[in-house]
Amino acid sequence: MIKVVERQIQAIDAALRELIANSSALKHRAAICTAMDSLGPIVTAKLLAILPELGSMTRRKAAALAGVAPHPNDSGLKKGYRKIRGGRPDVRSALFMPALRAAAGKGEFAAFYKRLITNGKKPMVAIAAVMRKIVITLNARLRDAPIPQS
Repeated sequence: MIKVVERQIQAIDAALRELIANSSALKHRAAICTAMDSLGPIVTAKLLAILPELGSMTRRKAAALAGVAPHPNDSGLKKGYRKIRGGRPDVRSALFMPALRAAAGKGEFAAFYKRLITNGKKPMVAIAAVMRKIVITLNARLRDAPIPQS
């Protein structure tokens, strides 16, 4: 049974790579995504599939749609913690491991994570902020990248 499932995974992976390779727009977008420090081909394919609007929104809309925007929990004079909620939960789950990898690495996101921890943020709050920064950066790179000629 395990061998059958492994063959199915390999077939799906091959079909996914072929789909991206056959489309110049997808190939261009995937190249931009994988150029980021923490995003690999699997996460890139998942992000392109579940968040095709990336690159055509403002940074706030992109973060909200990805479900990584901090929403206030205030009422009257009470000032509560900000929480990430809403949006597309698949994006959050897809970005969690890349955010951990980016925070542990040596790139721009690692410096951002370390600065947040030094300023007293909890580690999970800092990881959520790294996920948001990844989405915002990716949105800006996809927006500003020149469109390939067909």
